[in-house]
Amino acid sequence: MADGTGGGGHRAAPVHANPDEVPLQTALSALADPVRIELIRELADSADWTRTCGSFDVPVGKAALSHHFSVLRTAGLVEQRDEGPRRVNRLRRAEFDARFPGLLALVLRTDDRSREAAPDAPGGG
Repeated sequence: MADGTGGGGHRAAPVHANPDEVPLQTALSALADPVRIELIRELADSADWTRTCGSFDVPVGKAALSHHFSVLRTAGLVEQRDEGPRRVNRLRRAEFDARFPGLLALVLRTDDRSREAAPDAPGGG
């Protein structure tokens, strides 16, 4: 009866950090893990609220995936909500960009683009 969303009453609703209160160290730590970067990249390529937690192609089990999402919520990067038995996600791009301008854009750059910027041989040529 708390918020009228119904369904999935067996687990607590996710707790989200206010991005305005996230320290830089917390944000950087959340973005330092390859699995979390992949989650962020997949969310960036998806419409809000269309991806369930189990729909991500990452090499971790359910417990580890739950932990990774918790870290991302604590860093203000991800918002989650329960829709019946499913937990759906959205990237908090605008909120995170307002707090840390340019940081998310760097993370979302593809590795291929980074390699293009680096010369093949020392000396640039």
